[in-house]
Amino acid sequence: MTRQPNLLLSLLILLCLASAAPALAQDDNEATEEDAPGITDYIAMDPPFITHVGQPGPKVSYLKAAVTLRANRATTRAAVEAHMPRLRHELVMLFGEQTDTDTLTTLAGQEALREEAKKRINQVLEEQRTGEAVTEVLFTEFVVQK
Repeated sequence: MTRQPNLLLSLLILLCLASAAPALAQDDNEATEEDAPGITDYIAMDPPFITHVGQPGPKVSYLKAAVTLRANRATTRAAVEAHMPRLRHELVMLFGEQTDTDTLTTLAGQEALREEAKKRINQVLEEQRTGEAVTEVLFTEFVVQK
C-alpha cells in the first residue's frame, strides 16, 4: 500500500510537468524572439568621400569621410546598391554645403552631419519607393584639413 501513494504522487507530478511544458516552451520562445538582436548589415560606401568644405577663399579646406551605412534588414543592401550613385551624390552635396570647418571638428557637429546624412539617404530610398531605410550612418574615417 505504500507504493500506491508514491505511484499516484509520481503520476500527479508527471501530469503537472507535462501540462506545464508547452507553456514554458512558449514563454522561452517569446522571450528569445523579443530579446534576440535583429539583422545588422553594414554597407560600405566606397570609395571614401573627399570634397572641399568651408568658406570660399584663397585657402581651401577639405573633408575626407569614409561612410558605412547600417541596416536592420537583409533586403536593404540591394536597394542601397541599386541607388548608390544618387546616394553618393546626396552626400557629396551635403558635405560640400558645410561652411563651418570648426563645427565639423566637434563631436556635436559630426553627429549633426551624420543625422542629416541619414535623413537624406532615407529620403532618396523613400522617393524611389524601395520600402527600405538605413538605421544609422557611420563615419569610419573623418578628417578635416584646414
